[in-house]
Amino acid sequence: MKIRATALLFDNDGTLVSSLESVDRCWARWAEEYGITAEQFGKVELHGRPAAEIAADLLPAEIVPEAVARIEDLEVEDVPNGGVHLLPGTRALLDALPADRWAVVTSATRRLAEARLAAVGILPKTLIAADDITRGKPDPEPYLLGARALGVDPADCVVFEDAPAGLRSGRAAGMTTVALTTTHRAAELDADLVVEDLSALSVQVTDGGVEIARRD
Repeated sequence: MKIRATALLFDNDGTLVSSLESVDRCWARWAEEYGITAEQFGKVELHGRPAAEIAADLLPAEIVPEAVARIEDLEVEDVPNGGVHLLPGTRALLDALPADRWAVVTSATRRLAEARLAAVGILPKTLIAADDITRGKPDPEPYLLGARALGVDPADCVVFEDAPAGLRSGRAAGMTTVALTTTHRAAELDADLVVEDLSALSVQVTDGGVEIARRD
């Protein structure tokens, strides 16, 4: 199977990098500080959603801004402690792409996303973060904004995601979707193509765009 596109849009956590160790540490501490039980926490969809939406599901509206600022501080401060690393295939795939053919579209804040990306040596020319949007994934706004920032028709973009919410966002934006089974089982991921991680893919840049194929 080959997919042709003009631009590639990547989620960050769970797609380019793994930050699960850091995320687990920080959100567990945050939940304890705000008196949120494990049962309450378990009922909320966490992965691939902005922190502001998660906090709004769990806390009274009047303390959500403070709580969001707190989790951002915890996660940024935790980056140097380890638990953030490149996922297989990330470096090789991004190195094969011109800087103006790809973007990172993340549910994290810009401050947090830049901290995690810098920790693993990735410096995207185009980054869409939670600060830039009014509606997070699964709404199509984040990926539509990514396409606009690159000057590309959404129909000519491919989204790479590990979370159901992100895949729904990409599909709603009218984009081709590639799912990675880094954080969810394949059965949970509805996409045009499902692979283990980016190492399963090859890319070839042509005058007309980018060609993506599954490695043999």
